[in-house]
Amino acid sequence: MANNHVVATVGGREITDLDVELLLKSMDPQKAMQFKSPEGINKVIDELINQELFYLYAKEIKMDEEEQYKLELEKIQSTFLKQYAISKVVGNITVTDAEVEEFYNDNKDKFVASEGVQASHILVEDEEKALNILKEINEGLSFEEAASKYSTCPSSEQGGNLGFFGRGRMVPEFEEVAFTLNQDEISSPVKTQFGFHLIKVVDKKDKSEKSLDEVQGQIGQHLFAEKQQELYYNTVEDLKKKYEVKVLE
Repeated sequence: MANNHVVATVGGREITDLDVELLLKSMDPQKAMQFKSPEGINKVIDELINQELFYLYAKEIKMDEEEQYKLELEKIQSTFLKQYAISKVVGNITVTDAEVEEFYNDNKDKFVASEGVQASHILVEDEEKALNILKEINEGLSFEEAASKYSTCPSSEQGGNLGFFGRGRMVPEFEEVAFTLNQDEISSPVKTQFGFHLIKVVDKKDKSEKSLDEVQGQIGQHLFAEKQQELYYNTVEDLKKKYEVKVLE
């Protein structure tokens, strides 16, 4: 969509593709999606035409010369100027690679990947059934086939695979066993509120320090926000010395 393409005129005033885009961007994203089709775009153009008609009507009867309008306009301009001034003051902040690296080296304990396990399980209603399944697995049936055949958990469609998870994600009884098993080891039946589980650990990740590359963006954003906040409040304190501030009760 070319931003300068004129899609309609009202009283000689042009409505362009840019106007359409701006109106769509002002909407809630989910609502805006309803107007992405050609029919939806036409509805947006119709709404822009309606707004232009009201604009021409307001100009014709000189609404823009009414005192109430001028007061409202002054409020809008004041609000915009405040935000513009803040953005100008804090808008030129930069964060260097050296600052990011220094913060990382000083705070490595904050950038640690928790231990985790990738596990699969088979869930059944009673211990006896779980033991019978375990016997079949020991006799040659693969764990994944057994999960697909017997497990009552929806994960049975993926051979019982639960993916990677850290501590605190599973019920305590399940988690305690999963984190003590070795890779490729299968548990005896584990009872939880959901039934009896056979758990197989597919992979394990130990607690590890994240690299600078992994957290560089995160640190950059943190330092940027920190610098912005510091500059904002320092500027406020300087301005308080220049302009009198009174808090009235």
